[in-house]
Amino acid sequence: VSTQSTGTLFYLSFLLAMVRLITFSKRSDDSKKRVGVLVPGKGVVDLSDDYTDMRQFLEKGDEALAKAKAAAEHPKHLLSLEDVVIKAPIYNPEKVVCIGLNYKDHALESNMQIPPEPVFFSKYPSSIIGDGDTILLPPESKEVDYEVELVIIIGKRAKRIKVEDAYNYIVGYTVGHDVSARDLQFAEGKQWVKGKALDTFAPIGPAIVTKDEIKDVHNLGLRCIVNGKVLQNSSTNQLAFNVPQLVSYLSKLFTLAPGDVIFTGTPPGVGFARKPPIFLKVIEN
Repeated sequence: VSTQSTGTLFYLSFLLAMVRLITFSKRSDDSKKRVGVLVPGKGVVDLSDDYTDMRQFLEKGDEALAKAKAAAEHPKHLLSLEDVVIKAPIYNPEKVVCIGLNYKDHALESNMQIPPEPVFFSKYPSSIIGDGDTILLPPESKEVDYEVELVIIIGKRAKRIKVEDAYNYIVGYTVGHDVSARDLQFAEGKQWVKGKALDTFAPIGPAIVTKDEIKDVHNLGLRCIVNGKVLQNSSTNQLAFNVPQLVSYLSKLFTLAPGDVIFTGTPPGVGFARKPPIFLKVIEN
C-alpha cells in the first residue's frame, strides 16, 4: 500500500494482501464516491449497492467484511482499474487521532525522551486526501515537513478496552502522511494541532488492508521517498507504544468509533531534523 502526494511516496510491506478496501469513483462519474474491494491484478468490485460510504460499511461489522472477502476471493463484474479513480479509503471519520514521538529512533534524532505515556493530537476530516492528491502548502508556512506513518483503522466501537482485546476492535491498516508545518507547530505556545491539522495535511491510502492479512503489524517496513530519494527507512518494530497499547490507551479517554483513523507516529529522517533541513516545495507545472 502506498500514498503519493506532492512528489512523496510512502510504502508499507504488505503489498500482496488480498482484501483491500477502497473508496473510489468511476471516471465516467467522478462526483459519486463508491465503496469497493481492490482485487490485485484484476480490478475493483463495486459494493456501493449495499453501502453508501466506508464509514457505513465498517459500522455493519463482520457481515460487511464477509461480503468484501467473498468478493475478493470470487470477484464478479470487475471494473477495470483504468475506469476508476481511487480516493482516500475513508474521508469522513468521526475522529483522526495522531500519536507523537512514538518511534524510539525518531525520539533520538529529535533529542527528546520517549514520553511516559502516549502523546496525541488531532487532525480533522478536512485534512484527509487520497493517494496522489495534491497537498496544499499554506502561505502561513515555509517549513512543511513529511512524516510517513502506519495508520490504524478502527472497526468496532471501543470504550475502556484491555490491551489484550484491542485487536478485536481494529479492522485493518493503511499508510498515511502526517504533513506538518514546523514553523507553525513550534511557534510560541507550540500548538501541534496548529501545525498539523491544516486542510490536505493527512493523505492516507490508497486502501485499507484488513488485519488478518497482516502477519505481524510490528514488523513492517516503513519508508518515505521524496523526489526519488529515500529519506525515511525504518520498521514498525521501533514503535515505543505498540498498536494494542495505543488503542487501549485512547479508548480509556474517549470512545473510538468504526472508521476512526489513528496515525501511530513517524520514524527518523524527517526534514526539520536534517542538516540542512529539507521541506516540501510547491511543484511548478
